[in-house]
Amino acid sequence: MPEDRPLRADARRNRDRLLDAAGHAFARDGQDVTLEAVAKDAGVGIGTLYRHFPTREALVEATYRHELDRLCDAADELLAEQPADVALRAWMDRFVDYMTAKRGMSDTLRAIIASGGNPYAHSRDRLLTAIGTLLRASVEAGIVRADVSAEDVLTGIGGVSLVASEPEQREQAARLLDLLMDGLRYRSGG
Repeated sequence: MPEDRPLRADARRNRDRLLDAAGHAFARDGQDVTLEAVAKDAGVGIGTLYRHFPTREALVEATYRHELDRLCDAADELLAEQPADVALRAWMDRFVDYMTAKRGMSDTLRAIIASGGNPYAHSRDRLLTAIGTLLRASVEAGIVRADVSAEDVLTGIGGVSLVASEPEQREQAARLLDLLMDGLRYRSGG
């Protein structure tokens, strides 16, 4: 399997560019994305795309995993750059972007599952770990309440992401995420 061997630097760059281009394309155009358009957006030929991803399903699954990795890895990066509550709120925006891109891949992801694959096998655990990291930092900083679980936050931002499937709905999603953050900061008087 080609992914078992380390890739040359130029091949790795091409693969990363293809995954980035595919993530943007699926978020923007959904299922209507052509592989030719992804290759063009990545600045490579269609042959290069097929060398890395022999089928549309392979590209979608790899893009899904790539987007999940970027989202989850962002938790530590954001915490290194800004206060914990600001990092948590910024990560929530990234989650909504991730969910928008995932919706553009949904039909193909369902087909992968129907054929016996499971692209979601580690998704929930990775997401809960990232949120847990951000929550712990925010609690330790005394910024958010300590009685909220990572699962509660994931459920909340998952619900908010449902209203953000179209660009014109992003403002509403941002307001809802702000409300969620306000709720995380709330402390009763008792």
